[in-house]
Amino acid sequence: MIITATELKLNLDKYIVMAETKEIYITQNGKIIAKLTTPYKERVDVAKSLFGVMSDDLTIEESREERVSKI
Repeated sequence: MIITATELKLNLDKYIVMAETKEIYITQNGKIIAKLTTPYKERVDVAKSLFGVMSDDLTIEESREERVSKI
């Protein structure tokens, strides 16, 4: 989403809530000057990338043993 700096000033509360789920680019004089986003986005992306990595038939104990044996 792209908004102007003036729009951000007028509706800051609204955009702070929206930034939890979307990246908001702020423009001034037609140029992007900032991006408003959640600080946890990278964590969410990493977590999403791990879904489906571990097979369903592997137990937590087996996974832990495998991880420890590689250290």
